[in-house]
Amino acid sequence: MLEELKEEVLRANLELPKRELVKYTWGNVSAFDQATGYFVIKPSGVSYDELKASDMVVVDLENHIIEGNLNPSSDTPTHAILYKTFPEIGGIVHTHSTWATAWAESGVDVMPMGTTHADTFYGSVPCTRYLTQKEIDDGYEYETGNIIVETFKNRGIKPMDIPAILLHGHGPFAWGKDAQSAVYNAVVLEEICKMGIFARQINNYAQELPQRILDKHYSRKHGNDAYYGQK
Repeated sequence: MLEELKEEVLRANLELPKRELVKYTWGNVSAFDQATGYFVIKPSGVSYDELKASDMVVVDLENHIIEGNLNPSSDTPTHAILYKTFPEIGGIVHTHSTWATAWAESGVDVMPMGTTHADTFYGSVPCTRYLTQKEIDDGYEYETGNIIVETFKNRGIKPMDIPAILLHGHGPFAWGKDAQSAVYNAVVLEEICKMGIFARQINNYAQELPQRILDKHYSRKHGNDAYYGQK
């Protein structure tokens, strides 16, 4: 079942260590299949060196295993909440990448400081609040998904305008139209987090990118009249 999607999810997962976004088993990628309403996700705790397409787990949006001999990622309920709430999302990545996690631990939004940010994220990448004790007790991974949704809805952000978030004290999630674009967005997030830290070390008073430049750089890649790249 969903053999092509399993191969896609495997490739996307293997991209994470290649891009230095994960160490050991600290991350996962999933991808959603619109036709079945199922998604494919990395199994929990399996080394990237050993990972095979046949290891991928097919899960429904209620977190039931449809196919697979291994336990799915412990973050599966978070992925399910995002797919259910934001149908435009087709792939999701979670990592503990160093620079983005440093921002998540600081509890600070990643403001757009330059055009590298603006090419992918149309504004600040938000950082969530901490989960409450009740939310942890009610279902940690499930409520992690809910707090991501809460943050985007409370701030009036469209998830495809800013395809990433930082979980306060935890780490980043990123997403896209498919697994590969989700990985791409996770890589960009890591780079802008790194750049942002250095920018503030160089100049504590460094300013946020002017809105006019943010608009220009985002729209030339993502707007109705986008012209970046080839047709």
